[in-house]
Amino acid sequence: MIGAIFVALVAIEHIYILVMEMFMWTRPRTMKTFGLTPELAESTKSLAANQGLYNGFLAAGLIWGLLYPDPIVSQHIQIFFLACVIIAALYGGATASRSIIVKQGLPAIIALLLVLFL
Repeated sequence: MIGAIFVALVAIEHIYILVMEMFMWTRPRTMKTFGLTPELAESTKSLAANQGLYNGFLAAGLIWGLLYPDPIVSQHIQIFFLACVIIAALYGGATASRSIIVKQGLPAIIALLLVLFL
C-alpha cells in the first residue's frame, strides 16, 4: 500500500508539471519556478507544451499501473514507468538542472524501491 501511495505521488507530481508546462508556462509563478524571463517563456511556449505532454504520458502510465487489475502486471507497469521517470530525471539533471534529480528522481527512486521490496 505504501508503494502505491508513492507511485500516486509521483504521478500527481507529473500531472502538476504537465499543467505548468502546457497551460501556465508564461505565468509569473511558472516563470519563477523555471527561472525564465517573459521573453524566453514566450519563445519556448511550444517546446514546454511538448515537454508537458511527455510528463502527462509518464503520469498516465503510472496511473495505469496502479489501476491494472492483475497485481503482477500492475507491478511491472509501475516499475517500467518509474524507471522512465528516473531516466528522465537523470537526463534532465545532466542537461538542464541538477535539482531535477532530487525533485523528480528521488521520489521515483523511493517509489521504485517500495514497489520492488514491499
